[in-house]
Amino acid sequence: MILEMRVPSPGESITEVEIATWLVEDGEYVEKDQPIAEVDSDKATLELPAEESGIITLQAEEGDAVEVGAVVCLIDTAAAKPEGSSTISDKATVKETPKVNPIKEEVANTYASGTASPAAKKILAEKGMDTTTIKGTGKAGRITKDDAVKAVPSMGTMPADGNRVTTRKKMSMLRRKVAERLVAVKSETAMLTTFNEVNMQPIFDLRTQYKEDFKAKHGVGLGFMSFFTLAVVRALKMYPDVNSMIDGDFKIEHDFQDISIAVSGPKGLMVPVIRNAEKLSFKGVESEVKRLAIRARDGQITIDEMTGGTFTITNGGVFGSMLSTPIINPPQSAILGMHNIVNRPMAVAGEVVIQPIMYVALSYDHRIIDGRESVGFLVAIKEALENPVALLMDSNPTKSLEM
Repeated sequence: MILEMRVPSPGESITEVEIATWLVEDGEYVEKDQPIAEVDSDKATLELPAEESGIITLQAEEGDAVEVGAVVCLIDTAAAKPEGSSTISDKATVKETPKVNPIKEEVANTYASGTASPAAKKILAEKGMDTTTIKGTGKAGRITKDDAVKAVPSMGTMPADGNRVTTRKKMSMLRRKVAERLVAVKSETAMLTTFNEVNMQPIFDLRTQYKEDFKAKHGVGLGFMSFFTLAVVRALKMYPDVNSMIDGDFKIEHDFQDISIAVSGPKGLMVPVIRNAEKLSFKGVESEVKRLAIRARDGQITIDEMTGGTFTITNGGVFGSMLSTPIINPPQSAILGMHNIVNRPMAVAGEVVIQPIMYVALSYDHRIIDGRESVGFLVAIKEALENPVALLMDSNPTKSLEM
């Protein structure tokens, strides 16, 4: 029986996806539920699992845009499993027997020797390399994607005239959508940015005193993100316009704080959402940040986890940024930018002392947020971060960090 595998709907309003990478080769035997491809939508990258076991025939190339519901591959479910191949369950149960002085076997030359997978072909073409220069480590000598990634062009593969090579690579659907949204924000909003500085010494002191006990008790570190998230929650309650958004001629107000956290993933920037942050403790925020960051890193983040935020926090400081003007994450009306922490001279009680200072930036849509609200909001964040015990911990840090 020939099974037609169609592109499932990755989410509401998405009508088209792009084949980012085939994880199997044409004619390969696949197991049911085995990941066979990564597909990009305009919101996320998702894995496509095999619906049944059998021999697969690919019906689309990497980089092809296909409609939701379109056939992307065929699986011959009646095909016999090749002899000598092991299933996923077999690999999980068979223990490897230690070998003494193992001898590496040479791969015999066959029709498959030197044949590159679709993903490997694409990578080698971008590097200007020929398949004849690569020794495949895959089955029967095939050149795998990993072989192509590790391949380094030698002088012999460079053009004879010494010209440098320029390649043209299509951006992923996700990256193209991000680009469109960024341009739209600049042209469709009245975006301004206000700045301030924060003395991080009080937070440094709290982390030094409590971080070991916090990690031992909760299994997560006491980072800066929980302080910033709870400071934002407090400021949003004080200045609700910053937590609102425009929908045509209407102003949409929220009585909850769903905080989007910008994190770096393998496919680029991801912005998962911490739901109902106003109900979370320091432990709750740190646990959720860790969970979402791991899912983004492993490519498991879902569209639902990245939609519906009311305010965004982005931390360019982890990459060394001193100051920036972050771009609003639509349809939200504001975004807070964190930056690196640098020891700077500061006047304290009439004396110049060295303190760990972070510059913070708030970009906001002036159509809905006035200067008073934007500046007051950022000052409220500064006050909470510089006096966290009184304003974020109800003057009882031990109790706040135990919850």
